[in-house]
Amino acid sequence: MDVSHILDNLNDDQRNAVTSEKQHLLVLAGAGSGKTRVLVHKIAWEVEALGRNPSSIMAVTFTNKAANEMRSRIEELLQSPMLDSWVGTFHGLSHKLLKRFHKEAGLSSGFTILDSDDQLRIVKRISKDLSLDEATWPARQSQWQINTWKDDGLRSKDVDEKGDFYTETVNKIYKEYEELCIRDDLVDFGELLLKSYEVLINSPSVKDFFQTRFQSILIDEFQDTNTIQYKWLREIASKKANVTAVGDDDQSIYGWRGAEVGNILRFESDFAGAKTVRLEENYRSTGHILAAASSLISKNENRLGKTLYTSIDDGEKLLVSGYWDGQDEARHVASKIEGKLKDGFDLNQIAVLVRAGFQTREFEERFLAIGLPYRVVGTRFYERAEIRDAMAYLRLINQPADDLAFERIINTPKRGLGLATLQIIHRLARAREIPLLAAASALAESDELKPQARRALIAFCAQIAGWCKQKDTIVPAEFLQVVLDESGYTEMWQKDKAPDAPGRLENLKELVSAIEDFDTLGGFLEHISLVMDNETVSQEGEVTLMTLHAAKGLEFDMVFLPGWEDGIFPSQRTLDESGGAGLEEERRLAYVGLTRARRNVYISFAANRRIHGLWQSSIPSRFVGELPAAHINEDMAQGLSLGSVEPVLVGALAERAGQPGYGPAWKRLATRLKGTSATPARDRDGWLPQSGKHDLTTGERVFHQKFGMGTIDAVEADKLEILFDKAGLKKVVASFVSRPDEID
Repeated sequence: MDVSHILDNLNDDQRNAVTSEKQHLLVLAGAGSGKTRVLVHKIAWEVEALGRNPSSIMAVTFTNKAANEMRSRIEELLQSPMLDSWVGTFHGLSHKLLKRFHKEAGLSSGFTILDSDDQLRIVKRISKDLSLDEATWPARQSQWQINTWKDDGLRSKDVDEKGDFYTETVNKIYKEYEELCIRDDLVDFGELLLKSYEVLINSPSVKDFFQTRFQSILIDEFQDTNTIQYKWLREIASKKANVTAVGDDDQSIYGWRGAEVGNILRFESDFAGAKTVRLEENYRSTGHILAAASSLISKNENRLGKTLYTSIDDGEKLLVSGYWDGQDEARHVASKIEGKLKDGFDLNQIAVLVRAGFQTREFEERFLAIGLPYRVVGTRFYERAEIRDAMAYLRLINQPADDLAFERIINTPKRGLGLATLQIIHRLARAREIPLLAAASALAESDELKPQARRALIAFCAQIAGWCKQKDTIVPAEFLQVVLDESGYTEMWQKDKAPDAPGRLENLKELVSAIEDFDTLGGFLEHISLVMDNETVSQEGEVTLMTLHAAKGLEFDMVFLPGWEDGIFPSQRTLDESGGAGLEEERRLAYVGLTRARRNVYISFAANRRIHGLWQSSIPSRFVGELPAAHINEDMAQGLSLGSVEPVLVGALAERAGQPGYGPAWKRLATRLKGTSATPARDRDGWLPQSGKHDLTTGERVFHQKFGMGTIDAVEADKLEILFDKAGLKKVVASFVSRPDEID
């Protein structure tokens, strides 16, 4: 049989992987190196060249979309259907296993699969039965913890409580949940894998069935497997089966949701005699992009190692830009994109990739203001649940007749004012033709409600009344913070241990920063109404705005990477929680961002960021310092360059060098900068500070490139509080200002 068509159009490394006769194979597939093609062609090779029955091959992916695409491409290559094949996701294949061997799993043939909402309702019911207060023991948090234990392959009896009250309490919920699921024949998504794994280890006949059936097992995105997935795979694979793992350790970015990069790092030791093939030819990006990405990721110590190359030309160098603040950054990004649109560039091929969700706000507002079409992968900033909740508080305070806002926040956070109480309020409001808040106030003064509900309603109405009196006496940003704190809304998310809770708190902080630009609460609310009503539908396409995590697997001609500042990227929270391992995952995330681009990469940072309404100096991400100079150009705002932030950076390095997560690359950067800070290498505008020291004093007149002329109000080391003539009171770094007589 002629099988040349299977090997046609493959490079030497791809062909080596497809035709490998080794029992076990690790394919280290760099970004854009054609890993899906290798998987598809390897399966086709085994069917046609080796004569294997499609039913003896298992191919595992992470999404149904990827599984369907793989199956379709295999069938197209073979010109025949893949009958009785096991091509699917971990969860899909586990479901198939449990349906076939339901008796061994202790299930009926018609067992029910719980979705996430169903699971949450059950956890809520169990928590209530255990007399656990929802405010103290949020059901969503307990649900997340239970699923985390399942991903680690732990039953309630296996959980090490270590005398920890939190673990003990949630484990009680877990135990009750397990018993209910067994009794009612229920299986959640985590259970699909855990129970099928238990069937394999507890039923020799089932294990033998699979180990005898499968001659070849292939796993895509192997670097993203978690503990239970890896255990499941080890049980499915026999000593005779060929195991092919395809992945890229440099793109392992999901440690926060259980992915274990160690699975791919130890593949060669766990599967004896395994051969490793590296796919290093990239078909996506230009030479400069690949050189920069490869140099950056080489700073990681825990990696198998590979170097990407391309036959594509070098293209344009990466552009690193510095701006005075986040608003400048958003304006310039939007301006660059507008210029590309005028040149006929396809907006669908442009992406703005941010480290955290809260960073999208300034870009969204700018894009909407200028009518630039865009789409957010995920949820738009002002449509996020926590932002809508906070906005509902402000709307009700500004307009007490806003019934929709009242309904949204009456029991958020939990106040014991549930559906029954809301129905009574609605009846009174309809009868008297008054707003819900007015009806609630009337009920609070009556005996219509139960004592507990009445007390909660009295407290709520009193809070709203108090805030209504305060709203015009406190600046909007401070007022919003007061409302969030006094309502208990901030505390609610602080207590929530779900993985998305810190991100929600960051979004709330960003909302506080957003309102800082407005003098009145009404002005801010009007602005938001106009912004949300200004969505643009365009025939030219839409700019994609998304997080770096969501961008994995995608590619664009042009990629913007804003917010490359220490503390934002790499994330300070990640460094604090995971130290050196966290830093390496953040660097992998930077690598993923760079390798999404085909033609152009624009990296940017801001010298100042407004946080909680206060201007704070920022320093460029250490990843900026790790980019090779030969492959980047700089485009700094007037009066700003890497040289102008180097004194600040050097000081920070000295302070932080010994902290967790600040590795050799950071120290090398510190050494390099120490040697250049006294005489900056990049003097573009003739005005660059020479050191972090200054002799500025209170009362002096100074000039700031962004804020203009102002008078120094307070001095604290190299930080100045300046009352600017037009911009008002701001906090800036001393190195960013000059005396009037020093201005050219």
